[in-house]
This record gives sequence, structure tokens and C-alpha cells, in this order.
Amino acid sequence: MQKGEVVMSQWETVYEKWRSYTALDPALKQELNRMDGQQDVLEDAFYTELAFGTGGMRGVLGPGINRMNIYTVRKAVNGLADYLKVQCVNVNDRGVVIAYDSRYQSQQFAVETAKVLGAHGIKSYIFDRMHPTPLLSYAVRYLGTVAGVMITASHNPPEYNGFKVYNEDGGQITPNEADDITQAIKKTEDELTVPYLEQEELEAQGLLTWVGQEIDHAYLEQLAGISKLSADEQQLAKELQIVFTPLHGTAHDLVLKGLDQLNFQHVDVVEEQAVADPEFSTVTSPNPEEHQAFTMAIELGTQTGADILIGTDPDADRLGIAARDDAGAYTVLTGNQLGALMLDYILRHSDPALLGNARMLKTIVTSELGRKIADAYGVRTIDTLTGFKFIGEKIRQFDATGETFIFGYEESYGYLVSDFARDKDAVQAAVIATEMAHYWKKQGKTLFDALHLLYEQHGYFMEDMLSITLKGKEGSEKIAAIMAGIRKEPLTSIGGLEVTYAEDYLAGERTAISTNETEPIDLPQENVVKYLLDNGSWVCLRPSGTEPKIKCYVGVCEASEKAGQNRLTDLKTAMETLISRF
Repeated sequence: MQKGEVVMSQWETVYEKWRSYTALDPALKQELNRMDGQQDVLEDAFYTELAFGTGGMRGVLGPGINRMNIYTVRKAVNGLADYLKVQCVNVNDRGVVIAYDSRYQSQQFAVETAKVLGAHGIKSYIFDRMHPTPLLSYAVRYLGTVAGVMITASHNPPEYNGFKVYNEDGGQITPNEADDITQAIKKTEDELTVPYLEQEELEAQGLLTWVGQEIDHAYLEQLAGISKLSADEQQLAKELQIVFTPLHGTAHDLVLKGLDQLNFQHVDVVEEQAVADPEFSTVTSPNPEEHQAFTMAIELGTQTGADILIGTDPDADRLGIAARDDAGAYTVLTGNQLGALMLDYILRHSDPALLGNARMLKTIVTSELGRKIADAYGVRTIDTLTGFKFIGEKIRQFDATGETFIFGYEESYGYLVSDFARDKDAVQAAVIATEMAHYWKKQGKTLFDALHLLYEQHGYFMEDMLSITLKGKEGSEKIAAIMAGIRKEPLTSIGGLEVTYAEDYLAGERTAISTNETEPIDLPQENVVKYLLDNGSWVCLRPSGTEPKIKCYVGVCEASEKAGQNRLTDLKTAMETLISRF
């Protein structure tokens, strides 16, 4: 029997088990019947289990073990419960807090999570309405639970949902924690028969508590404390004109309340996008990284004369800002640009005597401009692997070392200003970015003016990314082939620049190209390859951990904007050619 036939037999066996299961959820049963005869679709739904990692699991909604549905959620929760009972103390009493966003079936999956936890005797807290991801992170810490679960697929397309786990510190689970939870999940052999209690039983036994406004109020108190404005200035009405869009997600109430606390009174909301619509019907993608998401905000901003436009993704952990450029047109800042501006604003309004112990955190694919800014204020920069979980993990270490967290960010529009939450927080970022725009407006400058002041001081740092989507089983194999090809044929030059160092984070070593000497990289293993080039430029390749994509990041630093753009184009073209070979 051929290898391919063995795999086919395995998925068909699982498919038959689902199809013949008499108690299968009626909606899933109906959808499974519609898939009858579509071999490629069925194979993709049943050939493998939906992967669980540091970001939990995320996938297309529908029947099958490679899809998000009540059975894959129940299996994940069963494994999580078994893990918690071994690793944590007072699990049943401390419980797990659960939040959900505006996506299809999000609330249902939240309740399913509680139903399985209840069968283990573990108490659950569920927010009584949709909430942002950073509120879930904060709630873990506020309630003292052993874990948190967020039902979200962030900014993925409408057909996706996800199950994201937070540890007792309120941070995303680490790779080691994810591995242990994965092993516990695998011990549940049949996802269709996981034990659970009905919602009525949970409530009757005191195993389910619905969370109201208490945590929101506590969070908003903390949020007011991140302001760099004086107490007197906080009370003054602000002139800044703002347009805000929550992109059909969860940020609407908290962002508006956060701005109101600081007396930002001129806020216009894109009302069509304030509706919690799981189809995200007014945008191609509900992702503030993609500039089309700001189309309606730009229209409203043009009408109102707004100084800045604010956009948050559906679960409110990412923030995008558009500001007026030199020509007066709205241009969306990149995540690197906005992060650099916020870092500079925070540091210029911090007590210099306290900065010696301060630490700025960024990922290995985030602009080096942040390091330059931090250096100028005497603040040490620490690099982490890609993913805010690693920033959260490092903050937790600071609790023991006594170092002070002052700011953390990643290029993909994720920022954390204060560590009362332990994940990227678009609500915090929206408030501090608005305050920053107010500060610069008082100086007669836009955010673009402020950005160019940073470039003039530190150099023209510019970054871009190639993102290639490769879906399904075949796509996963192609992504693996690209990474294998890059490792098999190490590069010595890219786009006319010599490679000085090659960093393979899976092997955990950095190699000097001129001498072939190696040194260890003091970071966890990750499927990432990065090349440092001879003029401070760099390129980095990594598969996405949450989407069927391979990403290539490019960064440069030149003496002028034009030179930077030219260098960026050359490197992107070279990497596109290289990737196409594999």
C-alpha cells in the first residue's frame, strides 16, 4: 500500500466515525451532508487535527477534526482541564475566566468551554457580552484565576474562529506550556464523547458565574493611570479631532470611555463599523494592518476634519492609526512607525532617574529604530521571538529580576504600554496614541512631522513584509519546503548586500559568514531564519503561527528616505525571486 493511500484511509475512518455518530450536532450533521462527495474538502477537514500551539488553535468553522466546532473545542478544553489540575493549585476554586468576541459561534464556544470545565469540577467566569482580548488578560490577574480562555480568531476572515489560552499571569501560554497542554489534549481519544455538564447544571451548582461591569470599571481605573498628562491637563477639554472605528469588533465601549476619561470630546465613530458584525461586511479584511480597513474612516475624517483616525481589530488587541501627511492626505502609519512614536512619547515624558532600570521589549522582526530611540534615553532594549507571548513572558521574569517594563511592541500593530495587562492591548494603545497626537498638535506638528524628527535624529529606518498565503495540506507542505530550501542553500548575499550573520532560530545559533564561527542564540527554538546584512539591513523568513502563510520581513536603514525606499525595493525583489525558486 502506498503512503498516500494510508493517509487517505485514516481520514476516511475519522470521517465515517463522524458521519455515523447519531448524536452529532444537527447543524454540523447538515453541513457534513452537504460536503458528501467533495473528496478534497472532506480530506482537508479530516486528514489532521487542528493544531494547538502558543496561540491556542484557530481554524475554519465547520465539521471535522481540522475545523473549529463544539467537538474540537471540547477536546481542547478537556486537555486543558487535565493540564491545569496537574500544574496549578486550587484549580476548582480559582477557576478559569472566559471571554469571546463578535465572531460566529464565539459565545457558544465560550459556554462549551465552561460546560467541559464544569464536568471536571472547575468553576468558570464568562463575560456577559463580547469583550476585547486584553480585558481577558486583565481579568485573569484581577480574579486570580488559574487560566483564561479567549474565543477569537483576531483579524482572520469571517469563516474562522479560535480558542486562545492564557496562563495564570494573564499572558499567552509559552511554548513549554503549549507543549504540555497539547500532550494532555492528545490523551482524549474521542472528541465526540467528551464529558460535559449542561449550562443549567453549571449555574445550579455554582460552577458558572456571569461577569458584568466590575472588571471593566477596574480596568478603566488602571487605564487612566497610563496617561503622561498632568492631572490639571487631564481635566481640560482637548482640541484634537478624532475618528474611531472598531471594525465590527469589541473595542467600541472601552476606547470611548478611555478617551472620555482624559476629556477627548471630539470623537466621531464610524457608525456602520460600530455594529458587531461577524461578516465584517464593510471591509475586505477587519485588519488595521491592511489600509483598506480605513476607507470609511478616511471618508468620515475628511468630512469632520479629523487630525487622526483610529482603527482596532475585532478582538481589540491590534491598533492602526492614520494621520495627515505632508500633503494633508490621510496615511496609515506602519506598526513600526507607530510603535517608535509611542516609545519616544513615553520616554520623553518619563523621569530620567527611573530609566536606568527600564526595559523596552520588541520582537526580532520589529524595526531597529526602537532600539535607537531607547538607547538615546539610556533604556536597554531586549529582543524576543515573534509573538507577544514572548513579551508577556519576559515581563513575568521582570517580577523576579526587579527590572522595569516601560513599553513593548511588535511590527504587526501590537503594543503594550502598562503591564496591568500581559498581552498587546489596543485600548491602551488607542488612548496613549491619541494623547501623543494631542501633545504634538500643541507643538504645531502632526504625527508625520514627529516621525520625521525621529528619522532625522536616528536615520531612515524602513521596513516591509512579503506575505504568501498557502492554504490546506498542500500549502503546509510548500511552506515547509521553502524553509527547508533556505536552510539547505544558505545565502551569502541578498540584493547586492553581503550577509554578515545568518541566524537560524530552530538550530539556536548565529553564524558569522566570513569566519564560519557560530555562537548560541539565547532564545527558544523557533522555525525562523534571519540574515543580517553589511549595512544594517536585514531579512527574516518565518511561517505564521496563526495563519496559513509564510512571511518575509525586510528592514533597512539609510541616510535619506529615497535611499531607504530604493534599498527596500531591491531586497524585497531579491527575496521574492528566492522564495519563488522553492
